[in-house]
Amino acid sequence: MRRVIHTDRPDAGAYALLNSLVVPRPIAWISTLSADGIGNLAPHSFFSVACANPPIVSWTSVRQKDTLTNVLATGEFVVNLATLPDMDLVNATSATFEPHHDEAEALGIEMEPSERVAPPRVVSSPASLECTLHSTIELGDSVLVLGDVVAVTVVEEAMDGDHPDFAKLQTVSRLGIDEWGLPPAVRAVDRPN
Repeated sequence: MRRVIHTDRPDAGAYALLNSLVVPRPIAWISTLSADGIGNLAPHSFFSVACANPPIVSWTSVRQKDTLTNVLATGEFVVNLATLPDMDLVNATSATFEPHHDEAEALGIEMEPSERVAPPRVVSSPASLECTLHSTIELGDSVLVLGDVVAVTVVEEAMDGDHPDFAKLQTVSRLGIDEWGLPPAVRAVDRPN
């Protein structure tokens, strides 16, 4: 027997259900700058690739958050990979900070200049996607953000030839409620012809 939840009712709890069923979700640890140059660093777990060529990533802001405000004002953002060594810091940046407070500065997270965009990247993150705003789509209480990837940075130690080595990246993911996914075991399976 299955429990049936009709999600077209406002009290159905669709957000909690989606958070627990669409798993694991990669985390975009997004750094931005406000129009006044104040840094913002926050995790967003509704994140994916939207287009391969040209490279476009997508993430969703559930309600109006500082990250979205900054991207709309400046047109730029950086997706930093969220990893196991930084998991507690990634989580700490999800706290509510006033817009005039820089999360990275408050939490002692070292930042460095990006290659092509103004927002800095997280030094300890092994990879980053530097993006310019492509477009946004308003969807109910959320905004889908599409970003053109203008530069990708990966530390040499995480590369295996031309590709990043997943085991060396040690990415974490979001699951339901307060659950996090740790770097999983990797199994290579060849695609059929």
